Amino acid sequence: MSLLIATEVAIERGDRPLLRGVSLCVESGELWQLVGPNGVGKSSLMRALAGLARLGVEGAIRRQAAALFIGHSSALKRALTPLDNLRLHPACDMPVDDQQIARALRSVSLAGYESVPVGALSAGQQRRVALARLLITRARLWFLDEPFTALDTAGCEWLEQQITGHVASGGAVVFTSHQQSRFGARQHDLDLARYVSL
Repeated sequence: MSLLIATEVAIERGDRPLLRGVSLCVESGELWQLVGPNGVGKSSLMRALAGLARLGVEGAIRRQAAALFIGHSSALKRALTPLDNLRLHPACDMPVDDQQIARALRSVSLAGYESVPVGALSAGQQRRVALARLLITRARLWFLDEPFTALDTAGCEWLEQQITGHVASGGAVVFTSHQQSRFGARQHDLDLARYVSL
């Protein structure tokens, strides 16, 4: 089943054309990585695919499943605790209770940090709070922009397991990463250098 169909998508940032003619079909059970040099438009395209950007976007984008977007920025309020951040900005598609949030925070190795202001946490811990949203969503289509940023080895392994498990259960993931590929033949690459607007 197709969860995302993008046809002849063009992206502009400001008045500057970035990409043109991007087409992509993401099926249930697939893992896609957007690849290309810095500034090519990976994050801009991902935001468009997730429905978070419409200005400067042309072409057809059809999402046929609920989507979750976790960006390069963790989208956390520094003055709030992890518990409050996930309570007020959970995973965009479902209400959650404190027990679900506590279980998610335990899973990302943040038990005992539920009531600590996010601003007092390390960059890696803040990334773990953001990624806890993966555990409190029913979205089948995940958009993850640089999700491995600031994670230690254990955190990267945990995230790799979540992505692999989500795809194996019939979900789909579109992600970007500057790190070496972790998924080998399991992933498809979309090289955006082919679509640079000249």
